Amino acid sequence: MTDRTRARSASRPPSAPHDEVEDHDLGLSHDLPRIVERNLGRRGLLALFGGVGAVAVVGCGTDDTTSSSSSSGAADGTPPGAPSGASGTTVAEGEIPEETAGPYPGDGSNGPDVLTESGVVRSDLTTSFGSASGTAEGVPLTIRMKVYDLNGDDATVLSGAAVYAWHCDREGRYSMYDDEIVDENYLRGVQETDAKGYVEFTSIFPACYSGRWPHVHFEVYESLDAATSGGDKLRTSQLALPQDVCETVYAADGYEASVSNLASVSLSSDMVFGDGYSLQMAKVTGSVDEGYVATLNVPV
Repeated sequence: MTDRTRARSASRPPSAPHDEVEDHDLGLSHDLPRIVERNLGRRGLLALFGGVGAVAVVGCGTDDTTSSSSSSGAADGTPPGAPSGASGTTVAEGEIPEETAGPYPGDGSNGPDVLTESGVVRSDLTTSFGSASGTAEGVPLTIRMKVYDLNGDDATVLSGAAVYAWHCDREGRYSMYDDEIVDENYLRGVQETDAKGYVEFTSIFPACYSGRWPHVHFEVYESLDAATSGGDKLRTSQLALPQDVCETVYAADGYEASVSNLASVSLSSDMVFGDGYSLQMAKVTGSVDEGYVATLNVPV
């Protein structure tokens, strides 16, 4: 496993409004060193591999932003709509890119640290925990990830690892940082990967705020103990949401501001996804009435 250094970002005051530019929106001169370093560290296109026990890593999306239809569960117990990944022969595209954690990580690197709080290990992110009691309203979204250990030509599911996921609410605000919800800690949580490398979070569809494409932040840790005790990360990255699904969701009540914000940004202009997003584009299925499921493979 490579690239286990911490990625820290703290450029903007915690309560700054989202219509200001974030640290990862400062332009090419700011981002070029990070982009070059990241790309040099990415694995190149790997050769075909297979055989008994070989695990194939397939990107859940391409640079085409259309969503995919639902699939039924596999005979081995793989959840319906779960990321691809089974014995067979295919092309592994490489590790998921290292990205900025942004100014609202809540991991202790820029202000508050939710990871050390009792109750952060949970699958339902919609409510706050501890002394907080708020609930995040919005279109339901289930976030499913499958984590892989990618080592040269070999890829194996990474069981016993931990994923910390967080994102903004329906209004584009981040709990623990924005003034209106500074005392809340919803839309943040940690899960341990199971024997098949899966984690799943119950959440709400995030807003599109000014200057950024709709996304979910996440950090991968070697273990649950590492995640909740300040251990080093294996990877910090972001999950992108497809345009057609975003447009449908943002027509729902409560997402009014996201309509104009989405119209003012594109994947190619986004300072995180603008250099490529095929490995970060989630497969999303579902509906506004029944909720959505976003799935992503996470090779590290």
